[in-house]
Amino acid sequence: MPNYLVILIAFAIFLLGICLFWLSGRKWKQVGLPPGRLVYSDPGLWGKPEKPFYDSGLGLTGKPDYVVNQKGQLLPVEVKSVWAPLAPYDSHILQLGAYCLLIEKTTGKRPPYGILKYRNRTFAIDYTKSLEDSVLEIIEKIRRQKYRGQASRSHDEVCRCAHCGYRRVCDQRL
Repeated sequence: MPNYLVILIAFAIFLLGICLFWLSGRKWKQVGLPPGRLVYSDPGLWGKPEKPFYDSGLGLTGKPDYVVNQKGQLLPVEVKSVWAPLAPYDSHILQLGAYCLLIEKTTGKRPPYGILKYRNRTFAIDYTKSLEDSVLEIIEKIRRQKYRGQASRSHDEVCRCAHCGYRRVCDQRL
């Protein structure tokens, strides 16, 4: 094989590599992931779903959409399919706070913040002591209501019920 042909093939492979690297960077930004190494991903699109994070002391289980390792810090990323509100919904902040808490409990590394990625906007939510306390307070409130038999549906949204994983066993479904 002539030398120029080997050089041409090598150059084509090099260009292909650059294109693939560029496309992966664009996809990373589209998903809303911060820079770092992806260490956990829940969406089934990537293959077999990861095991959920679990803390037996709290009785809490959760699966963030992604966890990125950024210079030794683990950051949960929660992706929402809706358009962003002016400020993140409290329920979404609490959900992200629960993921931060689970990551801290299971890995021993406290995330400094988490990411809420909406369809058109991304929010970085600091994982503060106040947010941690709010999550623990909600967990305790749910436990008390469940123990007393007072836990009930917290919304009147038919669409939300239609997509709920507990729909088949819920006696309050819409």
